[in-house]
Amino acid sequence: MGYLVKDMLAAEVLRVIRSVMAGRRGIPPAVAATLAEHTPRIALTPRETEVTALMATGLTNAQIAERIGRTEETVKVHVKNILQKLDVRDRTEAVAVAARRGFIRLG
Repeated sequence: MGYLVKDMLAAEVLRVIRSVMAGRRGIPPAVAATLAEHTPRIALTPRETEVTALMATGLTNAQIAERIGRTEETVKVHVKNILQKLDVRDRTEAVAVAARRGFIRLG
């Protein structure tokens, strides 16, 4: 649930321990950043990126289909692929993860 390194400051050790005791993961930011560099990232296709950006604006599948000139069923396939690639459960989480990973920009 947690990870400690030898050169951590006491305050950071306590933060990690408290996090684990609260039922969360306890990974120091420096360790998390290093792990993230080695975590394989599955890129979205240009079309999936476009669909994700349109989802971020609140459009429905039908509205996205009209906007990109495809059928609603095609958009549903794109959304399914996006959710799977980003390892998320719903559209809201997909938008948040895509923004965090830099696939789309919000605002």
